[in-house]
Amino acid sequence: MYLSYDGKITSEEDMNVVSTCKLDVHKFPFDTQRCNISIGSAIHSADEIRILPFSNSSRATQFSRELMKSQGEWEFLQLSITSYNFSYHNRNWEQLIYTFTIKRRPFLHVINFLLPILFFLCLDLASFFISDCRGEKLGFKVTVLLAISVLLLILNDILPCMSNKTPLIATYCIVIFGLMLLSLLETILVTYLMEFDSASLEKRRLKDDCRDKEDKEEKDNTDDSYAAEKRWTRCSCICNVSEGEKEHEVLPLAPEANRSIQSREGHVLLLILKEMKVLQKTINLCLSSRDEGRRPGRWATRINRAFFIFYLTTVSLFLSLIFYEWNS
Repeated sequence: MYLSYDGKITSEEDMNVVSTCKLDVHKFPFDTQRCNISIGSAIHSADEIRILPFSNSSRATQFSRELMKSQGEWEFLQLSITSYNFSYHNRNWEQLIYTFTIKRRPFLHVINFLLPILFFLCLDLASFFISDCRGEKLGFKVTVLLAISVLLLILNDILPCMSNKTPLIATYCIVIFGLMLLSLLETILVTYLMEFDSASLEKRRLKDDCRDKEDKEEKDNTDDSYAAEKRWTRCSCICNVSEGEKEHEVLPLAPEANRSIQSREGHVLLLILKEMKVLQKTINLCLSSRDEGRRPGRWATRINRAFFIFYLTTVSLFLSLIFYEWNS
């Protein structure tokens, strides 16, 4: 305690104040916190005692920075001092409010958490260039999704639980996880359509092979019957020549000749049947080519292309909005 010649009494007392501050982690890890410490008298009103700051805000900020040896995760920004008067029970009271402004250092959380999730998202985007006909694409997407799940467990450990709003980093993780899950479901659908298309093509190929085999057998049978017909259509002519006659007498056709005529008619019918089968095969090829334009594989390609455009657009807009919110 110091007593001056003009009657001013100065009392100095060092105080070690341990205080708590409610954190707002909505913008974690790019958050800035403000904590207040109020100093006032609970007995004497403003008419009885005046509470004045020893220095202004700028000098207090400079002095505080000189005292801080280590700031750790937090960066000290400034210390502001304000005087606050209020009325209670018809008496005026005075307080000094010290406001500490600190900012979190986000570098560690960005390196350990935000960038890995962004890299996994880029890998998921790159997986669209893997062929859908192979199973590696589906396994790759499942692996990336499991890696994101592990990072969500890390988020549960580093994220403070005291917040009135949903942290942006939680929104960042949940939306990216949801987009990757949607991408996995789309890959399952496209893979199913491609396998369905492959099965349809295999059935059509087997059916065409069986039809070609039947046509070949019928052609062989037709050739055999035609060869037999040529053997049976040889007509015999017996010439009975007497000593004084040179006339030729044509004998009636044998039963074998009648059978040859019937065989010729059957050959014509077989040729007509063969032409009809060729025409039927041509029609089936036309129908198959028309169905080829509407095959499930074509729809799978369209779905994959449309989803990739939607996925890339959604990711770009979401990342732009989330980083804008973090910086605002």
